Amino acid sequence: MDALQNKIQSFLLRTPLFGGMLPKDIQHVVENTSEAYLRRGDVLFRQGDPCVGFHLVLFGQIKLAISTPQGAEKVVAVISPGQSFGEALMFLKKPYIVFAQALSDSLVLHVSQTAILKKIEDDPEFSCKMLASMSQRLHGLIKDIEEYSLQSGAQRVIGYLMRNTTELDNVSNEVVLDCSKAIIASRLNLTPEHFSKVLHDLKSKGLININGKNITILNMKDLLDYKG
Repeated sequence: MDALQNKIQSFLLRTPLFGGMLPKDIQHVVENTSEAYLRRGDVLFRQGDPCVGFHLVLFGQIKLAISTPQGAEKVVAVISPGQSFGEALMFLKKPYIVFAQALSDSLVLHVSQTAILKKIEDDPEFSCKMLASMSQRLHGLIKDIEEYSLQSGAQRVIGYLMRNTTELDNVSNEVVLDCSKAIIASRLNLTPEHFSKVLHDLKSKGLININGKNITILNMKDLLDYKG
């Protein structure tokens, strides 16, 4: 096994999907995995391209989005290091329904469909892990739909802040926006203007402080109670 395959194997064994496997048991997958280095703005695949495997992000960020005939864009997900995407379409043998674009310089692995099918055939436990991974993704999508349908814009923004907090002390927490406000707004099914307005309103109420991409939650309890 060459240096590249060793690097790929080491990464795969640290992911939830492949973790716990013996190196020898993952060799066939490694041999059928390739890597792609993307510069910021590079497109990994487009809507309608064939899906013949799934992807894992080693570093960087990948945006999954849908383009409309009018040129508008809806961000479906932002994929971070260690996360995967494309598994369901791979099994359905359907073309991509989104496009994937690098939000920053990124390194992405592509695991071939044939390697996964072989692994499923040889290892029933791996099948359960794959099902669990896709079920978790489906649960996340259902939760997103619920939020977009039932929650106000302010509640969606507060939910995003809650999911991304890093505790500073017993009183305050910090959130670092992991991508542009326009991307986050689209992910929350808001316009960038609405997203910025909610942040401004929360700041004016003394609930948060904003310093560039750093947002400090000043009063967690009152923020959770805020209805907008």
